[in-house]
Amino acid sequence: MKRVVITGAGTINALGHNVQDTWSAMKEGKCGIGPLEMRDVDRLAIKIGGQVTGFEPDSLFNRQQLALYDRFTQFALLAAREAVAQSGLEFSGEMAAKSGVVLGTSGGGMQTLDENYRTVYEDGKNRVHPFVVPKLMNNAAASHISMEFNLKGPSFTVATACASSNHAMSQAFQMVRSGMAPAMVTGGSESMLCFGGVKAWEGLRVMSKDGCRPFSANRNGMVQGEGAGVFVFEEYEHAKARGAEILAEVAGFAMSSDASDIVMPSKQGAARAISGALKDAQLNPEDVGYVNAHGTGTAANDKTECAAVADVFGKHADSLMISSTKSMHGHLIGGTGAVELLACIMALKEGVIAPTVGYEEADPECALDVVPNEAREAKVEAVLSNAFAFGGLNAVLALRAI
Repeated sequence: MKRVVITGAGTINALGHNVQDTWSAMKEGKCGIGPLEMRDVDRLAIKIGGQVTGFEPDSLFNRQQLALYDRFTQFALLAAREAVAQSGLEFSGEMAAKSGVVLGTSGGGMQTLDENYRTVYEDGKNRVHPFVVPKLMNNAAASHISMEFNLKGPSFTVATACASSNHAMSQAFQMVRSGMAPAMVTGGSESMLCFGGVKAWEGLRVMSKDGCRPFSANRNGMVQGEGAGVFVFEEYEHAKARGAEILAEVAGFAMSSDASDIVMPSKQGAARAISGALKDAQLNPEDVGYVNAHGTGTAANDKTECAAVADVFGKHADSLMISSTKSMHGHLIGGTGAVELLACIMALKEGVIAPTVGYEEADPECALDVVPNEAREAKVEAVLSNAFAFGGLNAVLALRAI
């Protein structure tokens, strides 16, 4: 098996339009959740979200591109451009032929879907734009990234609700580790902050009207966000030979299925994924200093995740730092694991642990060090990133400093 490292990272989300701005916001404990600005917001019960502001697609893409790019594709392309530029890789010849892209998303072109349902049902029109299907399809972002960067190897999209990004990145990791590809562009993107997207989530009754407070006893639900996180995963010896800057090593991963309930999480399923990632990465529990939690801010998820972490880590759980950055950027659904991986890289490379902001009251069922409200300087050598999705689908990545 080959070693896999991260040589490029890119993002756009509610905290920043690039990695450095996002890291700065995480270090400051800044919250990017605020009032939603969208059509018919007055008809929504939930009026807050982690919306990307100051984003002007007309200045970044031409008219022909905008006819094909849903907002989630725009986010993915911008994040990919930053990641590939940082990596310094040029995809040509054999490198292009074998390298590919695997992205995670849940809603895909939700903005396009919402707009065109309005066109047909509300406006009463009988025709839609001929590019509606290629614009809304879940693989659109992956396809456009492959075309922009000449990636001719394995390219596809993974959709496993809130675990989509982690599942996508684990597939990219496996391809590089097995020698199937020398490098993969991977991560996730989501933009469900439109009327139809928010209204659908309202129906689940898991949304907060006033903020995301993971692990706090007075938490009352999740808050949606939007954006993308994209990375370049590269074979270690290849990266080393060309003198690339290495951000972190992807050490292992594991996946599990609860096989029990479509919405309620299972402690056993989460624990199997966490322990499996440790085993795959050849890490002992005490080797891990930080866990980026799934931490949605719902009553069921937070206590279940804390119980799973406590079971797997045993006594070490008392000295383990665990935080949820969803408290700052919101829950990006299929794109969330990718943006959260930035916090893991920041912990390893910058020695700063992103906080859980909005924390107000201790919960005895979440009695772990949740790094409340303020970032913390700490040297850690290994971290985990948890993702637990509706449908009982769990994916955990392990990263190591290098």
